[in-house]
Amino acid sequence: MKLDNYLGQCGIIAILRGIAPDEAVSMAQALIQAGIRIIEVPLNSPNALESVRLISDNVQDRALIGAGTVLTSTEVEMVAAAGGRLIVSPNTNEAVIRSTRNAGLISIPGAATPTEVFAAIHAGADAIKAFPAEMISPAVIKAWRAVIPSAIPILPVGGITPEDIAAYKDSGAAGFGIGSALYKPGKPLQDIKESAVRFVQTDRRSSS
Repeated sequence: MKLDNYLGQCGIIAILRGIAPDEAVSMAQALIQAGIRIIEVPLNSPNALESVRLISDNVQDRALIGAGTVLTSTEVEMVAAAGGRLIVSPNTNEAVIRSTRNAGLISIPGAATPTEVFAAIHAGADAIKAFPAEMISPAVIKAWRAVIPSAIPILPVGGITPEDIAAYKDSGAAGFGIGSALYKPGKPLQDIKESAVRFVQTDRRSSS
């Protein structure tokens, strides 16, 4: 299934920074139950590749699973070996993008300027992570959207709250990466479920 198909079901990407393998599967199942269809485990989480492997083994038929904070081509290979199908980076590294596409994985590099955006697209990016979104307003996304090919989704990441979603969607954002506002270590599972439902419902209302 292509990235657009997952984003079409739900535009929320759950970023599980800091998650440990012993809670990875139950967390992924809870998020999928709430309607989320894309899950990212940043590589600076404890034993992140094991979490990617466990989640992929258990729920890959229901969601797109991968890793974030991927900085090198070697890490791309490690994520692929763990069963991940998605590579997310905080930066525009053309070698990482090309390695991702050569491995048959989905590439979402981070970009903060039009120059970085077009370099990422030229290297083969499937979507653009507008990062950090705190410095990339809906007005900036609208300006980007006027020149970026319509087939390339723009996904703001960083500090996004449910209250921000409508303005970004109106400006052309296709989805959002949500980190600490959704998950952080020690946050009760029920609270995470409630946060996930709120984000999913807000995203769906903004898409209708």
